[in-house]
Amino acid sequence: MKRSKTSLAVGRNAMAALLAGLFAVSGAASRADEAPSFLAGLHKQVTLTNTVPDNGDQNPYAIAVAPVSAGKFKQGDVLVDNFNNAANLQGVGTTIVDYHPDSKELTTFAQLPHELPQCPGGVGLSTAMTVLKSGWVIVGSTPSNDGTTDTKGAGCLIVLDSQGKVADVWSGPNINDPWGNMAVIDNGSSATLFVSNAGFGVGSTKGKPPVVNQSTILRLELDIPEGKAPVIKSQTVVAGGFGEQADKGVFLIGPTGLAYGKDDKLYVSDALGNRVSEIWDATTRTTSAGVGRTLTQDGLLLRPLAMVTAPNGHLLVTNGSNGKVVEVDPATGTQLAARWIDANKAQVPPGNGDLFGIAMTPSGDGFYYVQDDVNTLVLAK
Repeated sequence: MKRSKTSLAVGRNAMAALLAGLFAVSGAASRADEAPSFLAGLHKQVTLTNTVPDNGDQNPYAIAVAPVSAGKFKQGDVLVDNFNNAANLQGVGTTIVDYHPDSKELTTFAQLPHELPQCPGGVGLSTAMTVLKSGWVIVGSTPSNDGTTDTKGAGCLIVLDSQGKVADVWSGPNINDPWGNMAVIDNGSSATLFVSNAGFGVGSTKGKPPVVNQSTILRLELDIPEGKAPVIKSQTVVAGGFGEQADKGVFLIGPTGLAYGKDDKLYVSDALGNRVSEIWDATTRTTSAGVGRTLTQDGLLLRPLAMVTAPNGHLLVTNGSNGKVVEVDPATGTQLAARWIDANKAQVPPGNGDLFGIAMTPSGDGFYYVQDDVNTLVLAK
């Protein structure tokens, strides 16, 4: 029997899904005018390197791709920081490593002291990190002294030069445990950073820690004079009231993923709300939008963590409670597909608690992510 064009298209789509891996498609049907699924175009995952530096730090969290060549890094290098030390204590990791795609080598970009007087509580490098076009690196600290929130400090944001040396430290009443991956608008001589803070009111992990609805999203406007370190021109809390909770397994649970999209909207992965929230007028608002509007909730999401915007404008959101990444159309809130990128059965469900960092490749044909349980940097393409 002669196959119709429709049946041929269905066959091609089925083959693409098979090649891309296991997908789970949401109940809401995709509209004809939606951009094609980004995940459907990916075919494999490649482990690039072990991320443990010479001092033994582990638990890779943040990923940032260098937009320029400066100092120790080249354009396209992948910087990864570590949250744990060699004894696997959380909140005491102090290193940033640099993976060089051209040579496939790993070097240490920065090794900071745990005791940094300007940073309340010291140094424990979190999922908040970016590399600016001017060559400066900004990384968050969510510190502890014993690996638990019992000794948690308020932390800070640390400014490093392109040689990995500390140039400045930012702290204050609006900064309390910079936790989630940053959303950044970088204009070279100026930049806007969005960073979540998940430490306000969080205490001990003893007993059953309560959910505290005090997490905030802070907007920092930076001026970057030529040859000088960035300085904060203004800071505004653009959202707040998100849930946060102390946790023995992952230290903190709170809003982790931030992504800036069209129409001046900022998207926030609200882990405890199991949703992605939308903050409107993100760069211009002068007051907090609270927890914003729900873009999408539940469905394929299972404690959403890191988040990034794909070239087609869709959001890619990693799950904290399994090893999947979920693709969301921000125009409609439709959850298009989910793909297993960490099926490690050592955790239940597979990949549970492993996927903290995500970043697009410079060419936009895939994304980098970390599997923090086995200390590896992986490329999906």
